[in-house]
Amino acid sequence: MDNRTNEPNLNQLAESVLAEYGLAAERLNVIQNKGLKTLWKVSHKDRTLCLKRLKHEKEKAIFSVYAQVYIYEKGGNVPRVIRNIKGEPITEHEGQLFVLYEWIDGKDLDFESPGDLCKGVKGLSAFHKVSKGFQPPQGARESSKLGKWPKQYESMRKKMLEWKEEASRKSGQTGHRAYLKYADSMIKIADAAIDAIKHSAYNSMSMVDINQIPLCHQDYGRGNALLVGQNVYVLDLDGVTYDFSVRDLRKIIGKKMIKSGGWDKDKISDILECYKSCNELSFDELELLKIDLLFPHWFFGEVKNIFQKNKPVKDVEVEKAARLEESKIPVIERLGG
Repeated sequence: MDNRTNEPNLNQLAESVLAEYGLAAERLNVIQNKGLKTLWKVSHKDRTLCLKRLKHEKEKAIFSVYAQVYIYEKGGNVPRVIRNIKGEPITEHEGQLFVLYEWIDGKDLDFESPGDLCKGVKGLSAFHKVSKGFQPPQGARESSKLGKWPKQYESMRKKMLEWKEEASRKSGQTGHRAYLKYADSMIKIADAAIDAIKHSAYNSMSMVDINQIPLCHQDYGRGNALLVGQNVYVLDLDGVTYDFSVRDLRKIIGKKMIKSGGWDKDKISDILECYKSCNELSFDELELLKIDLLFPHWFFGEVKNIFQKNKPVKDVEVEKAARLEESKIPVIERLGG
């Protein structure tokens, strides 16, 4: 994608796009500018709006934007997408894609606070529930992780084996030493998760009609969940995909456990109770959650920085990630029991 961080007049560009909505902004502020993705806060008469320049290709953008329209029209707590004068939710201007949203004024949830965490999880649960039934329009590139977990696990395991060989050649370097020490243990945990998903209901669950599957946010957390009164609004749906809702839950639980420095069954159970107060989880879904929690995602994410991004990682950080992975096993085994 183009890198347009040095564009001289982003506000002039925004004004041209807003003209396609029949709007002339009284005030424009660039509030985010990361490469192509740009956000403007727009003041127009008594309204405050958010204009976003998308970084995705059109086919992917159609999927996520129309998903947001669908969720909003079903009563979900997401910002309303405002259509341009042609009645379209996405505006193409000079080869770039833009979407205009209502501005949501609210409080950023602090996911380190137990109260805010519970509210955020309830908001995610409601989002999953209302997202079921979405059918993308013609021209959209469907995004789905359905049925792909086993291949993802196998691919990550294969990379860990390859990295073991690389680490052997660079055993004197920081990060590589610790990786060699813990690689076999982490691969063993990966094997346990791979075996568990083979013997689970995952494949049969994945064969249902896609319309029965919720949309996962994939990046839910602080900054993407705003408290407005008693409601939690979900923001930034650019990465939504069809998947089992427990994939989003696994990420929330994992982040919470890693930040707190250890695995705690009671804290995980509290998160699950918050989720189930809005959207029940079946026995099979809980089993999938346990399997996804078991796979060493966090260790993989840490060492990926070394082997794929060429970023130095201290031995102590690799060891910390590995020990957290090892310590979770008895906690996960007791979940739901």
